[in-house]
Amino acid sequence: ERLVAAGVDFKKKPDEGRMKGLAFAYDPDGYWVEICKRASPGVIPNYFNFSQTMLRVKDPKKSVEFYQSLGMKLVRESHYDDFSLYFLASNVSADVAAADPKSADGKAGTSMLFQPVLELTHNHGTEDDANFRHFNGNEEGRQGFGHVGFLVDDVYEACDSIREMGYGFKKEPDGGSMKGLAFAYDPDGYAIEIIKRGGIEFGDVKVQ
Repeated sequence: ERLVAAGVDFKKKPDEGRMKGLAFAYDPDGYWVEICKRASPGVIPNYFNFSQTMLRVKDPKKSVEFYQSLGMKLVRESHYDDFSLYFLASNVSADVAAADPKSADGKAGTSMLFQPVLELTHNHGTEDDANFRHFNGNEEGRQGFGHVGFLVDDVYEACDSIREMGYGFKKEPDGGSMKGLAFAYDPDGYAIEIIKRGGIEFGDVKVQ
């Protein structure tokens, strides 16, 4: 009701479609903004809090392993007839980390996280199609989505580890004019920014 009163348009309102109580609003650029109900109302004081970013992935095994290698924890996993959802988060509490991602506790714990999570959506069968690929938002004429970012203490050390996974880099730490900043690719070609915790220091050079 607040968004409707503010003149926001919707792809799906809460009482539409088969999934009741869930809405998708449009932001000024036409991106979908999902509005979900918390498991326990009143615990988080913010009326709205940024909850998640969703990426469509071809092969969930590769994608989940990639993001786990960046320190994320699989906190929720749900499977449906033709698609599956995987939710990963950083720096979660011990009780959330200990819950079975497929359990009701995993679902409830994830819905009450204040920090955002990464949602990976897999449409079944894409992993078996050699020619299938998702657009990553940075192709010529299809620019939209930019990247996901991770903070690290040492960009060079982090990139050495990421490089071993074999998905490549859009920009190496010493590439281009912005030194000490990198963009790696995940298994689907999404750009993953690797940036120094505390902020980039322009002109950084790797000390041998």
